[in-house]
Amino acid sequence: MKQITVISGKGGTGKTTITATFAYLAGNSVIADCDVDAPNLHILLKPRIMREEPFMGGRKAFITSDCNACGLCYELCRFDAIVPGDIYSVDETRCEGCALCFNACPSKAVEMRVAQSGKIFISETDYGPMVHALLNPGEENSGKLVSEVREKAKLIAEEKKAKLLLLDGAPGIGCPVIASLANTDIAVVVAEPTLSGISDMGRVLDLAEHFRVESVVIINKHDLNPDVVKEIEKLCATKGVEVLGKIPYDASIPEQLSKLSFPFEGEAAKAIADVWECLM
Repeated sequence: MKQITVISGKGGTGKTTITATFAYLAGNSVIADCDVDAPNLHILLKPRIMREEPFMGGRKAFITSDCNACGLCYELCRFDAIVPGDIYSVDETRCEGCALCFNACPSKAVEMRVAQSGKIFISETDYGPMVHALLNPGEENSGKLVSEVREKAKLIAEEKKAKLLLLDGAPGIGCPVIASLANTDIAVVVAEPTLSGISDMGRVLDLAEHFRVESVVIINKHDLNPDVVKEIEKLCATKGVEVLGKIPYDASIPEQLSKLSFPFEGEAAKAIADVWECLM
């Protein structure tokens, strides 16, 4: 089974648009959306949710009936998570799980309990099974959630004897990206021809190299800035990374996106299909 992870150094490069088209072209792969903070692959692939599972992330404070309302936890909490009352309580949306109240409570009335931090969805699409997730706002452990999404998608792929596991990674170089690169065969880096685009592409290529993951680059909207495209090609040559293909700017893509018209049509869609052939 081949594992392909599509990533980008920054948001807005067209990464998810390209991943969705790859899923369509693959026909029957197992798909995983590893952008758990702000997922949007589901908008295009329109998955039918078959099963929902809770993601249990970090621990949060819980105040028991042993509380004598001394107010110490309220004074100490810097996140305003303590709610005063006859028995104090904790606002889970504000609690950061630092455990200061747990350690300071003279009545030992505070417990640290594992809390639900998000949801994982096992779905079906017209293009194959899909695993995706959503982390609750402000929660941590996004890398851990991505790892769970990957693992569930891999198990489904093994059960179905799928030949391809296609992952849509998060933008940037943080924990979710690192988790999405684990055990992948090749990282497809989507770059845009801007100064920030080339800088962020360089950082994500360095990240992939650090973890010994083979990378290739796709330059999206290449015709908007030919000078920067040359710089991207020069940087890739220096790093020994292949530029797999270039996708032209296609004004019809934003229009198709606004109408949720998928699969895409037009020049860009044809160019993505050409890149897919080279990739496979």
